Amino acid sequence: MPTRVLIYTHAFAPKIGGVETYVMLLAQGLARRFRQTETDVRVTVVTPTLAGNWNDAALPFRVMRQPRLATLLRLFWRADVIHLAGPTFVPMLFGLLLRKPVVVEHSLYQAVCPNGLLLDERSKTVCPGHFTAQHYSECLLCNAANTSWRKSLTMLLLTFPRRWLCNKVARNVVPTQHVGRRVSLPRTVTIQHGVARHAGLQRSVEGCLIPPICFACVGRLVGEKGLHLLIETVRRLDAAGCNFRLKFIGDGPERAALEQAVDALGLRGHVTFTGFLQGEELENALADVAALVMPSIWEETAGLSAMEHMMRGRLVIATDTGGLGEIVADAGLKFPLGDVESLASCMQRVLDQPSLVKKLGEKARERALQLFQEERMVAEHMAVYRELLRESGPAPICVSGQG
Repeated sequence: MPTRVLIYTHAFAPKIGGVETYVMLLAQGLARRFRQTETDVRVTVVTPTLAGNWNDAALPFRVMRQPRLATLLRLFWRADVIHLAGPTFVPMLFGLLLRKPVVVEHSLYQAVCPNGLLLDERSKTVCPGHFTAQHYSECLLCNAANTSWRKSLTMLLLTFPRRWLCNKVARNVVPTQHVGRRVSLPRTVTIQHGVARHAGLQRSVEGCLIPPICFACVGRLVGEKGLHLLIETVRRLDAAGCNFRLKFIGDGPERAALEQAVDALGLRGHVTFTGFLQGEELENALADVAALVMPSIWEETAGLSAMEHMMRGRLVIATDTGGLGEIVADAGLKFPLGDVESLASCMQRVLDQPSLVKKLGEKARERALQLFQEERMVAEHMAVYRELLRESGPAPICVSGQG
């Protein structure tokens, strides 16, 4: 009998984001690795995301989009292992009622925070943990700041059964030790995300060091990324007479406000907005970037953009908080959360000492190869599945060279 691994994800291709990326890499890696073993394993990704122009037939695994309830139940019934990309309420409930081994991957903080970000929406500061401290009125006030009271109450109430279900699943998987401490759930395993190797890896760093030095911010342009801090930092460096460039690579709800701020401060000579890029266009846009800047004001759970840039062998300047600070460690430059002066000092160091780009870039590359390779992420997930299958009865998945 084949071993069936079902991955359920609310967001999937053609959508773009951290969850979508890691699910795609995990599913592709599982399908590829399993084909190399003697065990017949079938990987199915189930998602409510519509395909649009995306070609599912080109993927090495099966994709089921917006299945009917009866079909969803049948898929769950037939699965040997159920992997959930986030503590999605109904799939968790189905898996547990059917007594299946359920693995929940925590890429956000939905198990301990109604908005999933551990970010106080009133002050845009890191939440100290009001839900786990049973300060439920604070949770209600927090989310009512940018939504209705009714929706805020619904978000709060749903967090209770969601956390209860997370306490019952077979394994909780977190991308960093920081997230493990924050969600504080039983049977937790840390498996750091992996990233694919990039076409731009072999490009020389020397091209990045030709003045003016170029920095970049890559990803969705949203409030929790702290992009307003970066604009203020650019203003300070401009006032100090520094010669540099900054690219915002990505799109999102904050783009219009950011462009307005740049125009109002007269910073167009330094700042450009490329919009969303991917593939070869993204690699070309990053070819002259000396350092990636990530001034997040929330406790990022991991920081996929940081991992990707480190894999390219380039410098990362990041907020020293949450999973992001853990990922960068001593292989980049870090600054305290929300500290514009310290961020400006980090960028100034790069302008004054361009050799840091190569020195720390090499260190970042070594760290990425050691910890953030896609193959390692897939192998560690496979080990979890094997352990659960041994516990629940079916024959374990065999992995070449691993017993």
